Amino acid sequence: MAKKIAGYVKLQVPAGQANPAPPVGPALGQKGLNIMEFCKAFNAATQPPKFQPGTPVPVIITAYGDRTFTFEMKTPPASWYLMKAAKIQKGAATPNKPVGEVKRAEVRKIAEAKMVDLNAESIEAATKIIEGSARSMGLTVVD
Repeated sequence: MAKKIAGYVKLQVPAGQANPAPPVGPALGQKGLNIMEFCKAFNAATQPPKFQPGTPVPVIITAYGDRTFTFEMKTPPASWYLMKAAKIQKGAATPNKPVGEVKRAEVRKIAEAKMVDLNAESIEAATKIIEGSARSMGLTVVD
């Protein structure tokens, strides 16, 4: 018989840096989950060959009725990839105010990395999605 799902917890945790402090502790504590068990499993799953330390990793934790859990990691946010490619600290505070530029080839690489999490059928469609994110952050896409 399948386990009864008690709920889901969505978090964004830096790779290799999960600890019981907020936001992880309170979010998992509400569901009655073992916080240290999650932290150890998450930190082990985000070791350097897969993720660089400190990379923000979205994670969806499925809490079951018997206080067990499973978690699914997603790819880092497109905005993080774009800021890294453009070498900026944050996006534009006001719309239509350029703060940097990113090459189309870099946008395509980001689209390829994010393809598993995007709602796109082709790499060209995924590239357009990432270009839209870049524009909304105040980045200009150049050839």
